[in-house]
Order: sequence, then C-alpha cells, then structure tokens
Amino acid sequence: MCGIIGYTGSREAQPLLLEGLHRLEYRGYDSSGLATLSDGDLHLRKRAGRIQDLARHLHQNAAPGTTGISHTRWATHGPANDRNAHPHVSGDNRIAVVHNGVIENYAPLKRQLAGEGVVFHSDTDTEVVAQLIARRLPAEDSSQAAFIDAVARTLALLKGTYGLAVLSRRHPGLLLGARLGSPLVLGIGEGENFLASDPSALVGKTERVVYLQDHQMCVLTANDWHLLDGDRARVEAAVHTIEWDASDTDKGAFDHYMLKEIYEQPEAIENALRGRLVDSDATSHFGGLNLDTQQLRRAERIILTACGTSYHAALVGEYLFEEFARIPVEVEYASEFRYRNPPIDRNTIVIAVTQSGETADTLAALRESKRKGHPTLALCNVVGSSIARETDGGVYLHAGPEVGVASTKAFTNQVAVLAMLALYFGRMRHLSSLQGAQIIRELRAIPDAVRRALSCHDAVRAIAERYCHVANFLYLGRQYNYPVALEGALKLKEISYIHAEGYPAAEMKHGPIALVDKNTPSVFLLPRGAIFDKVMSNLEEVKARGGPIIAIAHEGDEDVAARADEVICVPDVPEYLQPIVSVVPLQLLAYHIALLRGCDVDKPRNLAKSVTVE
Repeated sequence: MCGIIGYTGSREAQPLLLEGLHRLEYRGYDSSGLATLSDGDLHLRKRAGRIQDLARHLHQNAAPGTTGISHTRWATHGPANDRNAHPHVSGDNRIAVVHNGVIENYAPLKRQLAGEGVVFHSDTDTEVVAQLIARRLPAEDSSQAAFIDAVARTLALLKGTYGLAVLSRRHPGLLLGARLGSPLVLGIGEGENFLASDPSALVGKTERVVYLQDHQMCVLTANDWHLLDGDRARVEAAVHTIEWDASDTDKGAFDHYMLKEIYEQPEAIENALRGRLVDSDATSHFGGLNLDTQQLRRAERIILTACGTSYHAALVGEYLFEEFARIPVEVEYASEFRYRNPPIDRNTIVIAVTQSGETADTLAALRESKRKGHPTLALCNVVGSSIARETDGGVYLHAGPEVGVASTKAFTNQVAVLAMLALYFGRMRHLSSLQGAQIIRELRAIPDAVRRALSCHDAVRAIAERYCHVANFLYLGRQYNYPVALEGALKLKEISYIHAEGYPAAEMKHGPIALVDKNTPSVFLLPRGAIFDKVMSNLEEVKARGGPIIAIAHEGDEDVAARADEVICVPDVPEYLQPIVSVVPLQLLAYHIALLRGCDVDKPRNLAKSVTVE
C-alpha cells in the first residue's frame, strides 16, 4: 500500500516522479504529492484525490529541481486531504519524508515532540519522522555523514513498519531510503539513480535494481549508491535485472488493466507451465524448491496460508493436494495464523500463496513458521519480493505484472501452479506414471480452454445489463467450485460495491436461503462433475422460491439451460481444473456490472493492490 518514487540525477525530477506515480497509483490513490530540491530550496506540491489532480496543480505550479521524492497514498492515519498528503516536512522546512507503512509508536513520539514545542500540521504518523530527523540534524554540520546519522538515530526510535525516502534541503543531490517491513527497490541508471516501492515504477527507466532488505539504508547520488546495515556499515548488494518492458505495465488496446489481465490469462498460464512438465517422468519439475526429495516425501501435513484472492486459490490447492498427493491440508488466513499458536509437527510444510510477495500478514505468518523451524515454501509472482527472498524455496507464478487492484490472472496462475505441485507430490507417493501423464496432458490443454472460455464475453455483458441494478448476489458451488464461488463474490464486491456472498451450495438450506427473493440473483457453478445432480437439486430449491438463476455450465448442457434463467457456457475440463475456466465469466461479470454502475474498475474505493500494512 502507498507508492514511493524518488530520483536524483541530471534531469528534471518532476516529470519522472509523476510518471512513476501513475505506474504506482494502484498501490493507493487517496492523495499524492512530491518534493524537489533546487538552489537550496525545497519545493512541496501535494493534492488530495487522484494523481491527475496533482498533475493539474503541477501544470500551474511546477516543482523545479533534479532531486525529488514523491508518493501516492492509501490512508492509514488521518483522512485523505491536502494536509495529510505526503511528502511531510519538518517545521523548519529542512526535511521532507515520504513513507509507506505504519509507525506504531507515533503517538508517544508526537506527544514528546509537542512537549518540546514542535507544532504539527497533519494527522499522520509520518510527520513525526520528519520532525525527529530535523531535531537530530545539527545546525552547524552540513556533512553527508550528519544527515545519515540523523536518519539512523531516528530509525532507532521507530516501532512498526516503514519504507522511507528522505530529502534534506541542505544536501542537494542526496537521497536516502530505509526499509523495515515495507518494500523498497533501488534503480541504478547512468548518471542517475532511482528509489521506488515497486519495480514497476522503474520500467522504461532502468533494468538494473537492488532490493533493500529490512534494517538497510540506501544512500543515493546521481553517480553513486551504496547500502548500509543497521550499524551503518557498508554491505554488498546483489544487482538484479527487471525482465518486464513498458508494454507489460500499459493497458495497450484495453480500456482497463483488469480487462487486459483477464485476457492475458491463457498466455500467463502457458508461462507458468513452460518447462515444468516432464513427460519422461510423468511429473512436474521446479527449480527453486530448495528442499531435498526426502524432506518433501516425509511431509505428513501441509499448511497453505494466504489472504484475499490468494486464500481462495489456496482453498483449491487443498482439494488438489488431498486428491492427488493424499496429504492432509489446512488453509489458514495469514492474518489469523500469524497470531495463533497451533500444534504443528515437524513433518509439516508451510506454503505461503501470494501475488505481490509483500503482503504483511502473509510475510509475518511465514516468518513465524520459520522461527519455529518448519520448512517453508512460497508461490509468488514478484521476483525479489520479501517473501520470495525469505522463504526456504518456492515457485514463481510467471503471470507478469498485475496492475488491476482486483486480482485475476494471479488467481488462475496460482491454481495452475498448485495443480503442478500436487502432481509433483503425488508422483513421489502413489500416483502412477499413467495418471501423471494424463494430468500433464490435461494441464497442457488448459490455456486453450481459457481462450475458449473468454468467448462468453458478449453473453456475460448482456447478463450484466439485466442485473447491474440489484443490491445482493449469491454465489454457489461445491467441491472445487466452492472456492470459485467465494472468488466470484469477492470480485463483485471489490469493484462494483454490490453485496455478494459465496457459499457451498448445500449450505443454502442452513440459513442463506432466507435471503432468496426475486431481486437476489444466485450464480450457480454447474460444470459437470461427481456431484452435479446434488448442485442441480440446490438450484431447484432456489428456483422454487423465485430467485433468479445465473448458471455457469458446460457447453451444450441442456439440463441446465432448461432450468436456469441465464446460462454462461465454459469448456468441459476435468473437475480439478474447472476453477481455472469457471472463474473467467465471474471476472467478466464483475467487470461489466462495475462499468455499468459507473465504478472505477482499476481503482476501487478504499482498496489498494499490495497490502503491506496490518
């Protein structure tokens, strides 16, 4: 949450910062601002609202200078208004700070500073950081070392999480960054250097990046950079290469990132499968698990931990592992798991499922598991992310950048990778080579099945037009399609603000059926499978009470067509892969209903892409 971009070099900073903010707007869009240095002056510009509001302000009031920091905000402390927008400056206007994270002990620090006569001009926790640095910066010492010392001494006082970028009016051309729990990446250029909370902000500016680790500080000038540890000693850093190009983070011919990413799913799944299916051994292969075969074979239990959409993918993973690998699986909300103390035996593997690799709760759950000695793996989409670095091993999703706040292609890639992992564990245990070969054939066919599923687009749009006015939706599925019902309901809630709930279809009789009326459509996931007839009976129960029925069914299913009010057809695939195709029309349904209701699809209210605060 929140986006940071900083620059120091020979070019004017303002246009580079503004471009970076546009790329980071999915991380927060309550307000935005920037600060630049020029001729010994600090130029501060900030506005509540979207980044285009800041851009209009800058058109009239440009911020000169070749060094600057900027920020797009997801509000944690104080309402979204001009005064709470970042950057925040010290009372003497010497220090400017942008911040991602939460300073948990800001209140006592603020009281202490107020008692010393400091006047505050915002409701944020971040202003405390700027005021503390200024108080520790000697008036008579303008050396770089004094600035670094003032920041380091301030960091030692802070409790919580932060990704910080700091400017000092007395140190032109110098940019400091620090990280604890919130991501920061350094971008290395020629005669210029960058700092950002996400590598996507650096696409098109540089391909060479360094990922800061917790308790590290970076010191940037136009022609130099280095990292310091918590004791202010220089540390070596690995330089990585960004493999994305500008087109990966642009909308292209699509009106919205979400729609683009829905349509990217076939190719994204192909990328996830590529090189990982081994016909000769009828199994899958992963290069980064980093756990030996005996350690994996001894696993007697798996815990999948995740949040949001990733949690729904993990629920599908539970069915996959238990069916193919015969391993007991528990799926835990990371936000709950991190604070529990459940009994976990030594032969349990904890697997974190995440798109960003920076989700605060998932990272904390992973760290707690490692602290107790359990092997940890991660399914992650972002190379160099905190979870990718800290886990014992893992698998990259290879979905490409996902900019839309409502996750789409990450979900389908997570399910595809979980299916390959279940195959891998299954072949180590009891699955025959014939069974493994059959699963491989079915996995290879799934990208084309998703392409065919996308052909429902026009039918879904027509259905959305008929139901966009309703206030409530129910989503119902069983077995592999139960998590899809949860995911479909979440997508609708996220971007259209319609209340929606997902349930196992058989649970309707235990309370939720009381919600059924002529104004509450029920979306039934009805692809053919072992309990198809059971779900059809649940459909009849809703229909008997006058509830409109929207059914997701296999192509040519006349039984469903005869009973449902609306039918959306998807290809016939094996049950364990149905979530990958069944979710596609639900993504499109949420998208079109949101559009018809005038909602901002890519920037839904109150949400941000990467939840890096608790």
